[in-house]
Amino acid sequence: MQNGAETYRRIATISAHLYPSPSSHQMEGGVGLSRANCRAKGGSPGFKVAILGAAGGIGQPLAMLMKMNPLVSVLHLYDVANTPGVTADISHMDTGAVVRGFLGPQQLEDALTGMDLVIIPAGVPRKPGMTRDDLFNINAGIVRTLCEGIAKCCPKAIINIISNPVNSTVPIAAEVFKKASTFDPRRLLGVTMLDIVRANTFVAEVLGLDPREVDVPVVGGHAGVTILPLLSQVKPSCSFTPEETEYLTSRIQNGGTEVVEAKAGTGSATLSMAYAAVKFADACLHGLRGDAGIVECAFVSSQVTELPFFASKVRLGRNGVEEIYPLGPLNEYERTGLEKAKKELATSIQKGVAFVKK
Repeated sequence: MQNGAETYRRIATISAHLYPSPSSHQMEGGVGLSRANCRAKGGSPGFKVAILGAAGGIGQPLAMLMKMNPLVSVLHLYDVANTPGVTADISHMDTGAVVRGFLGPQQLEDALTGMDLVIIPAGVPRKPGMTRDDLFNINAGIVRTLCEGIAKCCPKAIINIISNPVNSTVPIAAEVFKKASTFDPRRLLGVTMLDIVRANTFVAEVLGLDPREVDVPVVGGHAGVTILPLLSQVKPSCSFTPEETEYLTSRIQNGGTEVVEAKAGTGSATLSMAYAAVKFADACLHGLRGDAGIVECAFVSSQVTELPFFASKVRLGRNGVEEIYPLGPLNEYERTGLEKAKKELATSIQKGVAFVKK
């Protein structure tokens, strides 16, 4: 009888990892297990991370890559559909992070409670002919709802927003947090890392270098002309002809469209976005750990320009954004691009603010 009870306890443990709920899991013989007591033996020390939209095109590879991150101890996967399957699949990976799945709005608060980092790729993807602005009405509502949950359950977490259009969804999140009196500008970051990843790759192709040896600052925002690669500041130091500059700038700005068109109606940039999101999340976790010199570009509350939000290089630390760096010297081409970017950005930011205030 005792062996039977032990068997049920172990089964309950597995079940609680995959399908946690606020109530205890009750097995035959009266053996119960609450989620609070559910910990995998040998679970790694580290941070608690939640992915909101974990069953989507970006969310699934993002979840897989975060499960591989040694800095993650607990990984919460939330979505409105298909979370149990994704959770079961990823939980079989033999890495240290404990994976738990959460399904639907009724489990959102459980997914968020106690998190150190929340990553939001939730929303609908771009389709051919669709601009990031076309996504606004659907994704704006999704981000608002998720951020209301964050404000209630983990107001001190670092928030990484991927949901497009980032130029508007980050201001939406800020307004939600302001309403809840939980807004900390250091902890809210729009993920523009995919622009940097693309810039490093495309510039490396032109220079004949390994992309891992190239560093291209990309400032402004995360859509079209608001994406401004500072090619005059590329490391290692180099120079480009006007034709090369135009080609590279255009390709970096339209990298997302390049993927949407290549996929011909089947999706947008999911795999490269997941890679970029994990690269940025890892930087945030290293900052939370207290590592020195963690510098990345992100779309944040900023005074670098007259706009309330702007993407530029920031230093990450225990509180999120610890320092925001100035743009540095720009050439004439970049100064012209900056004015175009700011004009477009101002409209997108205001659209996000108005969405919450209406």
